[in-house]
Amino acid sequence: MRFSDHPLWLVGFRPFFALACFAGLAFPVLWALFYSGALAAPAWPISPVQWHAHEMFFGFGWAVLGGFLLTSTKNWVKVRGYHGRALILLVGAWLLERACMWFAGDLPALVFRLSSNLFLAAIVVMLLWTLIRHRRTDSFADNYFFLIILPLFLVAKNLLLSADHFQIGASMTLALFRVAFLVMLERTVTQFMKNAVQADLLRNVALDRAIKLLAVVLVFAGLLPPAISPWLALLLALLLSVRFVFWKPQLALRRLDIGILYLGYLAIVAQLLLQFVEQLGEARWLGSLSTHVFTFGAMGLIIPAMLIRIANGHTGRKVVFDRLDKSVLWIMIAGFVIRIVLPQIDPAGYLRWISLAAACWFACFSILGWRYIPYLLQPRVDGKEH
Repeated sequence: MRFSDHPLWLVGFRPFFALACFAGLAFPVLWALFYSGALAAPAWPISPVQWHAHEMFFGFGWAVLGGFLLTSTKNWVKVRGYHGRALILLVGAWLLERACMWFAGDLPALVFRLSSNLFLAAIVVMLLWTLIRHRRTDSFADNYFFLIILPLFLVAKNLLLSADHFQIGASMTLALFRVAFLVMLERTVTQFMKNAVQADLLRNVALDRAIKLLAVVLVFAGLLPPAISPWLALLLALLLSVRFVFWKPQLALRRLDIGILYLGYLAIVAQLLLQFVEQLGEARWLGSLSTHVFTFGAMGLIIPAMLIRIANGHTGRKVVFDRLDKSVLWIMIAGFVIRIVLPQIDPAGYLRWISLAAACWFACFSILGWRYIPYLLQPRVDGKEH
């Protein structure tokens, strides 16, 4: 069997979810070691904070988002999708980017810029090509939101790596992930609730469109007048809260596998409310609280649950969360409390809480990797090709 014919290269979620597990267990721990001084950061041309933000968003985050979109876009437009050598090249570009970020201080500026953009540029072009070329067979009319946000990730990435524009880049990156999560939750939660508890959720087209459009506008919050952007964040939080009430949380929260998505949804609302207060200059919290409410609450809670669902369902297995799967979700809920809540109660133990939260990520993604990477390396158990 040729290397490119290995089951790992059948569809995008397989290699990139494996990489996400390795990134999810490694990057938070490395950051905790850097932050505590236990490990000296390399001589980078960027700050350690920039490295941390970049690797969590564009290393870990884009391994997940890339794997998800490579898989879902082919299903949306009903084509075979990228596989084999195309995925090998993308994985090579992702690994090259990780290496260039680590050895950035030893690279010429032009080499660093090119190698740090190769993966994202390649996968964005590939995803856009799929959506545009096959738009007539697209199952979702609102996939134009991805046509808008995917190229903007490249802009946000380079702003984040700029010393002068880091805050704008970080804000823009978070907002772009927020759009992607809102689109994904809108589609999947409705389906999961119908299948799991036979509940039909409110799908008001006007409300859904307003939420997504406002989320796209907030991508540019750092460029908007200071008197406007906080109020737009508040408005989006209110619209999301209204929809949440009609999404029957009293049923969803009875099941951890569904309820964890609702907790992630609430984390997005909380992040917007914190952003509102912070931009008004009223914040008195320790650390970049609103950012970590999103990264721990939305990304940290939703991603493990979605990884478990996709790794099971798309390898032909029944989607059932057993005790070990649920323990992973509880570990991340604990990590959220440790990283977000406890530092506000005990600021003196801030370093301890960062280290324990990183340990939760390590435990979560170590278990997920041990459990599901073997699934990703094997053919589907139901005999289907991919």
